[in-house]
Amino acid sequence: MEAGVLYVVATPLGNLSDISSRAVEVLREVELIAAEDTRVSGRLLAHLGLSAGRMLSLHEHNEQARVPDLVLRLSRGATVALVSDAGTPLISDPGFRLVAAARAAGVRVSPVPGPSALIAALSVAGLPTDRFVFEGFLPARGAARRSRLNALAEETRTLVFYESSHRIAACVNDLAAVFGGARHGVIARELTKHFEQVADGCLDALGAWLAADTDHVRGEFVVLVAGAASVSTPDTAAADKVLSVLVDALPTRQAADLAARITGAPRQALYREAQRIKAKAQ
Repeated sequence: MEAGVLYVVATPLGNLSDISSRAVEVLREVELIAAEDTRVSGRLLAHLGLSAGRMLSLHEHNEQARVPDLVLRLSRGATVALVSDAGTPLISDPGFRLVAAARAAGVRVSPVPGPSALIAALSVAGLPTDRFVFEGFLPARGAARRSRLNALAEETRTLVFYESSHRIAACVNDLAAVFGGARHGVIARELTKHFEQVADGCLDALGAWLAADTDHVRGEFVVLVAGAASVSTPDTAAADKVLSVLVDALPTRQAADLAARITGAPRQALYREAQRIKAKAQ
C-alpha cells in the first residue's frame, strides 16, 4: 500500500455481506485501524478473519486528543484506516477532526466508499432525491427540536434526519406538529438488518404506526419528510411595499405575518425585512 495514507472506510450497516472487497483489502493491509468502538469493529474484523490487534479507539470524547499522534504517524508513512460503527465515517459519526487535520498536514486522505444509511434510505423512500437536505440528528430537547424544525418548515427539498429509538416517537410527533400531520414522510428502520422496515404515509399516520407496536420503536432510524409545496414566486417589490405600510402600524412579527398572507411572500424573509425597517427607523 502507498505509505502515509488515511483511508476512510465505509463498513456495513448491518448485513456484513455488504462490505466491499476493497474495504476488506484495506483493513487487512493498513498498519492501524482507528475505530469508533473497538468492540463493534472487532466483531467485524473477526467475521472477516482479520486481526483486531491493530485497532485504536477514536470517538467523540477522545478524537481531539488523539488526532496529533495519528497525524504524526501518517506523516511518518503509516497507513491508517478510519471506520465508524456502521456506514460511512463522518456522516453523523466521528472523524471530522482527523480528516481535517490530516489534510492540513498534507496527508493524502482516500475514500473507500460503501454503505451509508442516508443514501440507502433515500434510495427506497420514493421521495424526490435530485435535491435533499441532510440534518443528521435533531436536538434532543423538545423545545430546541421544534425550533430547528420551524426553521425548516418552508424547505422545499426532501428532508432527511437520523433518530434514536428513545426519541423517534417524540421526533415524529414534533414533525407532524410543525410541518402538519398531512405532510408525507417515510421511516426507515434497521436498514439491511433482519428486522428492516420501511413505512410511509402522512406524518400523523407514521406517529400512529410507531405507537401501534413497541417493536416499531426499536433500532436505528432514518426519517425522511417531503419538502414543503413550492409556491409561485411573489412580487418582491409589492411585498416590500405592503410590509413597509404595515410595519409602521403593527408589531414586527404581526406585520410580517399579515404581509405574507396578503402577498404570498415567505414569512421568514418578510420578518427579517421588517426587523431591518424597524432598526433603520430607530
